[in-house]
Amino acid sequence: MCGRYSQTRIEERELKERFKLKKIPQGLQKRFNIAPQQNVPVILNATPEEISLVRWGLVPGWAEGPNMKYTMINARAESLREKPMYRGLVRRKRCLIIADSFYEWKKEGKTKQPFRIMLENEGLFCFAGLWDHWERDGNEITSCTIITTDANRLVRPIHDRMPVILPREREGDWLAEIRDQDLDELLKPYDPQALKAYPVSPAVNNPKNDQSDIILPLSPH
Repeated sequence: MCGRYSQTRIEERELKERFKLKKIPQGLQKRFNIAPQQNVPVILNATPEEISLVRWGLVPGWAEGPNMKYTMINARAESLREKPMYRGLVRRKRCLIIADSFYEWKKEGKTKQPFRIMLENEGLFCFAGLWDHWERDGNEITSCTIITTDANRLVRPIHDRMPVILPREREGDWLAEIRDQDLDELLKPYDPQALKAYPVSPAVNNPKNDQSDIILPLSPH
């Protein structure tokens, strides 16, 4: 599962160069503790030259309303082609969800210790995501979900699942026309040697805490 992540690299020039963009939203803010139901920066396959802000928590276009029952924040890679909710989206509505780290929790006795996980070079990366557009009675919601897979060797001692991080050279493939045989190759655990992890404050448990000290390594007792 992936229930929180960060995106603190918002400099316009870096984003445009990194993703070959022509347009980004005005007023992007550094986000240290992004939580479900919040608007997040993504690149939709329908508009690959711009960043869109969409709600994290998938609301299918066929849903009667944005009921929490249908707002799925994660989709398991193993069942994308089996579940009707995702089968059409993986063919037609894929997206890149921009991040610079994510959080997972390690159970330690009766408590859970949060860890921040990021690239070794601390750069931007993208989760593989799906999106959809819901519209009823003049109300519209564009929303997304993060695809998850088995944890790699680095993440496994912390949690048994992790978000799918796309290799930089394959991000364009995820947005382009995709064949079923490519899915297994793209939706696999990321190279553990290219990631690092460290414990952070339990303050990250509260989504109201969205300030820079959230990402600092936890001081040893």
